[in-house]
Amino acid sequence: MRKLFGLFIGILLLGSCSSIDCPVENLVLAHYKFYDAAGDSLILYDSLSVMITKKDGVKDTVLNKMTEKSSFLLPLSYSQPEDELVLDFWNGKDHMYDTLWVKKENIPHFESIDCNAKFFHRLTNVRCTIHCIDSVVIKNSNVDFNNATVHFYVYL
Repeated sequence: MRKLFGLFIGILLLGSCSSIDCPVENLVLAHYKFYDAAGDSLILYDSLSVMITKKDGVKDTVLNKMTEKSSFLLPLSYSQPEDELVLDFWNGKDHMYDTLWVKKENIPHFESIDCNAKFFHRLTNVRCTIHCIDSVVIKNSNVDFNNATVHFYVYL
């Protein structure tokens, strides 16, 4: 009887294991890529720093003094309907600042009780100041685990 009870418990434990694996690449990041006026991919040789404005109005530098980059990846907030990013372009002598406002819908994403909760996003609008940036276009409005997808074309 004792062996039968042990076998029953073993089968019960095996059956309760989750068969869903959490994704390894589970960062939800927006991809910003730079282009020139002709629509060709552009590499920034000036230094670029990116700051995000938090709910309380404080700016937090998230990327600092990037050089020789053609794109960057940043997470979007999941508690605000609009994110504000300040881009600081520095050529060694002068700073030029542009601000991007990204409107989005935050979509809760659930895969398994074993995995952390994540938020996907649907981009609805983007606007910017035009000091160094000419315009910004939403190329792909769905932000999810696929970080290779370019979401924003930033024309300088």
